[in-house]
Amino acid sequence: MTLSFVHGPLDIAALRAAVADPACGAIVVFEGTVRDREESGREVVALDYEAYEPMACAETDAIAAEATERWGALRVLVTHRLGTVPAGETAVVVAVAAPHRDAAFAACAYVIGELKARAAIWKREVYRDGGSAWIANDAGERAARR
Repeated sequence: MTLSFVHGPLDIAALRAAVADPACGAIVVFEGTVRDREESGREVVALDYEAYEPMACAETDAIAAEATERWGALRVLVTHRLGTVPAGETAVVVAVAAPHRDAAFAACAYVIGELKARAAIWKREVYRDGGSAWIANDAGERAARR
């Protein structure tokens, strides 16, 4: 399984070590952190994440297979937090190992982009003023801009 969920801080070094492979000349690690402001400037104190885990895991496995086929990424791992993630903390980590750096960068960018667009993971912004709002994933945001 490519995707795992945790309820607490992420061990980024362990994820990086898990993708290490002597056949790979590059490892790219992406960390998605919680911003303290939303687009209009409203202060965000945390994001609450929920997921339909079986569907999210299956879709992430498909995304990893696509990255492997397209760029030769030998190892792809994703760890995502669930529950409340305070502003400034890491919510998701994608680690990709590939034989060459260009492939590792491209595959990592592809995986995080597709994960946000396709996986059954939802987030709700929690604001300093006590309000909150569910946020559309990238696919929903793209559709809204059309």
